[in-house]
Amino acid sequence: MGFLAGKTAIITGAGRAVLSDGSCGSIGYGIATAYAKEGANLVITGRNIEKLNDAKEELESKYSIKVLAVQADICAGADNETIAKNTVKKAIDEFGRIDVLINNAQASASGITLAEHTTEQFNLALYSGLYATFYYMKACYPYLCETKGSVINFASGAGISGNFGQCSYAAAKEGIRGLSRVAATEWSKDGINVNIICPLAWTAQLEQFKSKFPEAYEKNVKTPPMGYFANPETEIGRVCVQLASPDFKYMTGETLTLQGGTGLRP
Repeated sequence: MGFLAGKTAIITGAGRAVLSDGSCGSIGYGIATAYAKEGANLVITGRNIEKLNDAKEELESKYSIKVLAVQADICAGADNETIAKNTVKKAIDEFGRIDVLINNAQASASGITLAEHTTEQFNLALYSGLYATFYYMKACYPYLCETKGSVINFASGAGISGNFGQCSYAAAKEGIRGLSRVAATEWSKDGINVNIICPLAWTAQLEQFKSKFPEAYEKNVKTPPMGYFANPETEIGRVCVQLASPDFKYMTGETLTLQGGTGLRP
């Protein structure tokens, strides 16, 4: 039994995605697997209910935990605050507590230059990433206060480096970085730990990006010096587990997952 037994984690964007070779290709699902191995009960969200149900079935059967799959889409024109609040309410109704919030979900129109970007494409990134993070953090706050819990948000090197063809994605991720830093300052008095992860993993989305936008891929995505991309479960997922550990309590900062490995900057 792992040290997260009896605890509850909400993971957004945790549907099961598959690479062309049949292996799992989703950071969210990799995180969910790492948490399941530590005994945590999970609330997983996403837009595709079939992918969520696939994840739920596999995680429950393999690791004897409970998984609540909630279809939720934070997007322009929706009552997004209510969507987040309803997801959190379902989590509390099912499990009675929230110990970890992981804001992993993000959609974007990558490969399209700033001059060609439409408002709809820009909104896609801002709502699915930045606004979703904002609304879920607000909704989870009172429950995280009770458990002295953890928030783990996902940013990206795209914003740090200014990647070609990723203006809306980079803008959303830089917004998440700023939001997280403010939360770390404001919520530390409540015993809530807030961290950011900037991952580089080989996922189904990255595989599709390479196929659809080879020029943008060549400009922006380089094989790390260690020769491989980080594994969604054993590296990125384990970093998320580590950040929920009691050993990290009251340590707030930024986590970079780079070069197929992990660097922590508390």
